[in-house]
Amino acid sequence: MSSEEEKNKALARRFLEATVRVDLDVLDELLAPDFVDHSLMSGQEPGREGRKRFSAEIIAPFSNMSLTIEDQIAVGDKVVTRYTVRATHDRGEIWSVPPTGRRHTFTGISIHRTVGCKIAEEWSEREELDIVQPALEQEIRERERIGQELRAARRIQQASLPKEVPTLEGWQISPYYRPAREVGGDFYDFHLLSGDRVGLVVGDATGKGMPAALMMSTTRGMLRAVVQSVESPGEVLARVNEALVADMPPSTFVTCFYGVLDPKSGHLVYANAEHDLPYLYRRSGAAEELRARGMPLGLMPDMSYEEKGTILQAGDSALFYSDGLVEAHDPKDEMFGFPRLRTLVAEHGEERSLGNFLLEELYSFVGEGWEQEDDITLLTLERSPIRS
Repeated sequence: MSSEEEKNKALARRFLEATVRVDLDVLDELLAPDFVDHSLMSGQEPGREGRKRFSAEIIAPFSNMSLTIEDQIAVGDKVVTRYTVRATHDRGEIWSVPPTGRRHTFTGISIHRTVGCKIAEEWSEREELDIVQPALEQEIRERERIGQELRAARRIQQASLPKEVPTLEGWQISPYYRPAREVGGDFYDFHLLSGDRVGLVVGDATGKGMPAALMMSTTRGMLRAVVQSVESPGEVLARVNEALVADMPPSTFVTCFYGVLDPKSGHLVYANAEHDLPYLYRRSGAAEELRARGMPLGLMPDMSYEEKGTILQAGDSALFYSDGLVEAHDPKDEMFGFPRLRTLVAEHGEERSLGNFLLEELYSFVGEGWEQEDDITLLTLERSPIRS
């Protein structure tokens, strides 16, 4: 091989190395004024400037670029080079694929015609750099992993709900819970207190999915801890609020209704942290709202919660629920709404399964193909009528 051919091989090597390094000064030095690229890629402009821009754009999304010359043959003014390039896709988007952090390897063969100490022409046969398929596979694997974690979280959340409903003579307590996603922010709970009393909790953390589920779990645990030493529903909510304020993310909060039932007298004392107002059905056919003032939990410090009480007589029932029920929409985008719910409670409150009846009305309202928008929780408390 002549010394001229050896110089041409070195020139081709230097040109490829400058391409990988995106050394535009060297590329400008080595490209002939009338350079022709016979292997233009999509979007690449012909000529010297087009070749330089192509090098900058195609390589910019990558780091740790390395070039290995596998074989090189020079015949006359032409040089054939087989090479391997390795690079990490971590600096930017390419072909609509965001950085994946993956290390890629591809090979190519280039033919360069030299004139003097310049590259006059280039023919390239490049292996297709498969960025899209690995990215899709990685996304699929990530979605599968997230799906598995959400299913595990759902099992954990379902297991954390009360395993047993308190059995009270002359009373029936019926809960229903259905999250809009794998996990949700709604919750209900029961606390067995002194004197055979029972604490009833229904709450709703803002949002849906995992963030809401974490807030729900935290609030539920705090309630359980506080009721060990505090009996007043208003004081319970006040203490839980103080504990939540310190760690609650901005613009997030928990609404919560907490009541304590004395099953012997039917006396229900309660406080409400801005949760949807429960309805109390009287045998007379009226549906009363159980009102008590109080800000949501975790929103502001130093909050106090109004405490009120009522008595459930024989045949009366109470409905506690979350906004997933009243905010459901039908195909015409009409909302189920509070007036509809209150009317149904007033007209059908004596149903022995008020919760099931309301769910049937809901599903009839939203129609087939309904996509649940929010978590739904129902808790009905019914006092048995006196047998004549």
